[in-house]
Amino acid sequence: MDRMFRVLGFWTGIFAVMFYLGDMKEMSLLFFAQTVFFVFLSYLKLSERMYIYIFGAYLTVFFVGFTYWTTFMMVPGQGGH
Repeated sequence: MDRMFRVLGFWTGIFAVMFYLGDMKEMSLLFFAQTVFFVFLSYLKLSERMYIYIFGAYLTVFFVGFTYWTTFMMVPGQGGH
């Protein structure tokens, strides 16, 4: 399970670099922070159950934040097309 968190760290790192190259600095910093978080967790040698609990908590925080952002912060009709 610890290797899967390294894989998550790898992919969030790839996304962070792509966001940085696309001049999306805030999103890049967010993904770099997630990369550090996932790689740090992968070296803690926790039990598989604890890794699942941490991932579940991570998904919960993401979905709450995403729902808040899309409901209250995004302006309808500003897709750019």
